[in-house]
Amino acid sequence: MGEHHLVSTEWPRSTRMLLGPNTVANSIGDIHRNKRKVFSKIFSHEALESYLPKIQLVIQDTLRAWSSHPEAINVYQEAQKLTFRMAIRVLLGFSIPEEDLGHLFEVYQQFVENVFSLPVDLPFSGYRRGIQARQTLQKGLEKAIREKLQCTQGKDYSDALDILIESSKEHGEEMTMQELKDGTLELIFAAYATTASASTSLIMQLLKHPAVLEKLREELRAQGILHSGGCPCEGTLRLSTLSGLHYLDCVIKEVMRLFTPVSGGYRTVLQTFELDGFQIPKGWSVMYSIRDTHDTAPVFKDVNVFDPDRFGQARSEDKDGRFHYLPFGGGVRTCLGKHLAKLFLKVLAVELASTSRFELATRTFPRITLVPVLHPVDGLSVKFFGLDSNQNKILPETEAMLSATV
Repeated sequence: MGEHHLVSTEWPRSTRMLLGPNTVANSIGDIHRNKRKVFSKIFSHEALESYLPKIQLVIQDTLRAWSSHPEAINVYQEAQKLTFRMAIRVLLGFSIPEEDLGHLFEVYQQFVENVFSLPVDLPFSGYRRGIQARQTLQKGLEKAIREKLQCTQGKDYSDALDILIESSKEHGEEMTMQELKDGTLELIFAAYATTASASTSLIMQLLKHPAVLEKLREELRAQGILHSGGCPCEGTLRLSTLSGLHYLDCVIKEVMRLFTPVSGGYRTVLQTFELDGFQIPKGWSVMYSIRDTHDTAPVFKDVNVFDPDRFGQARSEDKDGRFHYLPFGGGVRTCLGKHLAKLFLKVLAVELASTSRFELATRTFPRITLVPVLHPVDGLSVKFFGLDSNQNKILPETEAMLSATV
């Protein structure tokens, strides 16, 4: 809560340089406030309603591909591809050919791997690889932005880049090409790693807790999203529909409590202050830990147990106090994209519960590592199956027979 007067955001030098000087994350004071105003429209209720059908289509296509794959898939790696595709196709509205998209994804992975490297610009260093990846990405992004600005025909919705350009004009600060490139790169960065982490955690918990998955299906049946026979209803989801799925909301909250993708945030102390009787000297670096906060918050009972009902109306464990539950941070630097992230996870959960059967392809669940974001060490190996109208698994041989019949 002391941002801009007691503390100031602090990123490693490599992160500041690779993300770029024009980003929301790297700006401070009035510049930060103004940038948040410009970017906030990207995540408004109207904007999210506009993205929702496209997000659902991307997720449906991905789950179909996973189910048709003859072998188990690496969920974390595939979730990264999914969130990258969502950022490029839905948020930014880029019509990049599939082959080019695959190459851009590989370059982007190299960029992300070196965002937190030592800022030593030597040949073959991680920092140099990050700089080279950034330069390649910026070339690709500039080409896509210019093509998009020239081709405005056939658009059936306003994507985040459209809204960002329009919002900047409304605030009297038309963005330069460099600012647009930095803005698009930051949007991809924000939507990519953390959402892939949370998506993987969601799938792992649904595998570990089949009773939770079945209770989620019951809610979908009660709301008419899933017929009692198992066949998912036709048509796209709406925000109003998702907001009525209270147990789904509890499931997503519990995933984010136990498996917060980001450990915490770093700040530099601008002036000496006291906290709980301890003096924090000016110039020190401090960190607030999201994960430790969730683990030690007195409002949560049996903190290590995955229990979505703790967020239900009967218990509402997150309602007692402001700072016990903060998966998206807090204060003026609360994650701008938190509503988009939750929307994506809810749609993924609905599609998983409605159209997928999946099972762990290894004898035990993998160990979890926390760096650079929380994820399973082996990526989580899972076999997905297609479903028939009664939600029975369709085996590959049956699929072949069905397609031959069709």
